[in-house]
Amino acid sequence: MTRLRAIRAENVRQSKTSRSDFALDTIVLGDCLEVLAGVPDESVDLTVFSPPYDGIREYTGGWQLDYAALADQLLRVTKDGGIAAVVIGDGTKNFAKSLTTFRWAVDWVDRAGWRLFECCVYGRHGNPGAWWSQRFRVDHEYILLFLKGARPRRFNKEPLMVNSKHAGKIYSGTDRLTNGGFKKIEPKAVNSKKCRGTIWNYATSNTEGNRLKLQHPATFPDQLAEDLILCFSEPGDVVLDPMVGSGTTAVMAYRHERRYLGIEISSEYHGIGTKRLAEERDRKRGMLL
Repeated sequence: MTRLRAIRAENVRQSKTSRSDFALDTIVLGDCLEVLAGVPDESVDLTVFSPPYDGIREYTGGWQLDYAALADQLLRVTKDGGIAAVVIGDGTKNFAKSLTTFRWAVDWVDRAGWRLFECCVYGRHGNPGAWWSQRFRVDHEYILLFLKGARPRRFNKEPLMVNSKHAGKIYSGTDRLTNGGFKKIEPKAVNSKKCRGTIWNYATSNTEGNRLKLQHPATFPDQLAEDLILCFSEPGDVVLDPMVGSGTTAVMAYRHERRYLGIEISSEYHGIGTKRLAEERDRKRGMLL
């Protein structure tokens, strides 16, 4: 995770570093707003990240989050048709949700100029956790998929296909029309695969067996990042994570032959992400030998 200084995007632009210093395939140690100021306009195809929210986890450094300034910078660096995927949830205090997710969505759309392509639910399958006596156990986060422009430049649903429950069965009957009437459906066999819906279920990062990754206090599954990368980018595209933490987005981007840029303000987490990338490069080299 990283800090976003409490300054507006226009002030960042005024003090931006030279954008000729922009480099890919690395994890940069620094404040993401300052680093993003050096990234050229419309140079990123896909952004995938999970911000710190509502004090759910403790981080050293006391970093502050300015999601409005981040929205402006990401919109600037994203290509037309690009996606920014934000994995986020809401804390609970005094029996009420913080609405952090919804504040992000409204601000990024109404003020910054993003469009909300979709809001998916990330269902976390893990240990049962505490037996809450006065509230439900929280086993989900949201995946806010923000779109720049009229339509996504990339959308490949094939990697996200799931097995059809009634594959091979003959389907017939009627479909309801928008005017309330019915349309007869000619009998046809149900396909073996179907496009995934808006609920994405994953086992937690604890089950992945990556002990290095788990040195970070807040991670999301490798497959979550992988699915987003395979759906919304192609080999050679640029994938950004402005709060790269343990390096998951960068590792998955490298694994699937995307260019990547990670940004991390914590030197400790920067070291974890950098080491993971080095291990991934060694793994890939070993496969090619």
